[in-house]
Amino acid sequence: MSRTDHLTATISVSHTPDEVFAAITNVRGWWSENIIGATAAADDEFVFYEAGDGIRFSRFRLTEVVPGRRVVWHVVDSYLVFIEDHDEWTDTQVVFDISAGSDGTTVHFTHEGLNAADSACFEACSRGWTFYITESLPRLIATGTGQPMPKIRG
Repeated sequence: MSRTDHLTATISVSHTPDEVFAAITNVRGWWSENIIGATAAADDEFVFYEAGDGIRFSRFRLTEVVPGRRVVWHVVDSYLVFIEDHDEWTDTQVVFDISAGSDGTTVHFTHEGLNAADSACFEACSRGWTFYITESLPRLIATGTGQPMPKIRG
């Protein structure tokens, strides 16, 4: 990876693009149960939040939704507790490109705007996104149950 590459992860699964798209838009099923709002259609907005020392919140707007092909989230606002530039995610894009192949479907995930050269959260965010994209999302696709952050109780 070059020092200017965006944060990326790629998976391939033996399911259809439509099944993969349905799983990606089920954000509560693979990323976090702490989601407020709608997560599937163009112009939907949702907020991800957590307690503790991580990402306090991020608000996303779905700016591009092409069923079975592509989903783009624009980060409208964010507050990351663990780095000095608390709004580092603000105005970045989270992109899911879905493509069909002979053996199934590939998802290429990119968090545009986070790169190793300029991003204070790149290493920690890379570990988090890599887990959710390469472990939790495929598990949701294959079994119907991912490994999202559990709902905050209280």
